[in-house]
Amino acid sequence: MSKLEDLIGWFGGKGKVMVALSGGVDSALVAYAAYRALGSSAVAVTADYKTLAQEELDSARRVCSEIGIRHVITEYNELENPDFVKNDKDRCFHCRTQLAEHLAEILRKEGADTVVDGTNVDDLGEYRPGIAALREGGVKSPLVEVGLGKQEIRECARQAGLSVYDRPSNSCLASRIPWGLEVTAEKLARIEKGENIVKHLFGARQVRVRDLGSSARIEVGRDELHLLNDSQKVSMVTQRLREIGFESVIIDREGYRPGKLNVIT
Repeated sequence: MSKLEDLIGWFGGKGKVMVALSGGVDSALVAYAAYRALGSSAVAVTADYKTLAQEELDSARRVCSEIGIRHVITEYNELENPDFVKNDKDRCFHCRTQLAEHLAEILRKEGADTVVDGTNVDDLGEYRPGIAALREGGVKSPLVEVGLGKQEIRECARQAGLSVYDRPSNSCLASRIPWGLEVTAEKLARIEKGENIVKHLFGARQVRVRDLGSSARIEVGRDELHLLNDSQKVSMVTQRLREIGFESVIIDREGYRPGKLNVIT
């Protein structure tokens, strides 16, 4: 039996299942498997919590359309949560605690039995306080239980015909702000605008614009670093980022890696 079949089989006997769906490949594969196993007894839920990029929301909608699964979008504002806004090292815990509360409320309304997410085995090796919060909220992780890691997930998603199978990983916009610096709507807006500018000008797919206060630091995927060698485009992007509120721009020549911002002091 393949890992994809294992994942589909995981949902057997689970009753009505609700999938916490972002716009990425991990939760998309979980939603696909749930729908394959349960049909209309599977529903996908995406939280538009104001730190989610529009690109992610659009991707979530597209994924649900491809799969055929019913899609519920719940809206709330994380910026109304002072524990989240202060942006300490437990920001993700506060974020996911709030998400779990909203999911539990929708679970009751939907009459569902189980909530699942896209956490995979590779996530367990990183600092992810949000995972602990979701566990405390009763959310299950079928990818972990069947032993699927990131590369296997992408291959399974490719086999399933999901368009996001090779989509770069992403996270909420607040993750671009170093711990200790307050999260604000203004910062989130300029981060999202900045990343769209970089993607458009350089053609890069994996992009982070880190908001360091007065400065922006641009990171692209390590396999895309050559794109940053165009000095004319670097000048253009620097000017555009200054226009949206950054005083200076730093080009990171080492490239993107997950969790990189969290080690900045």
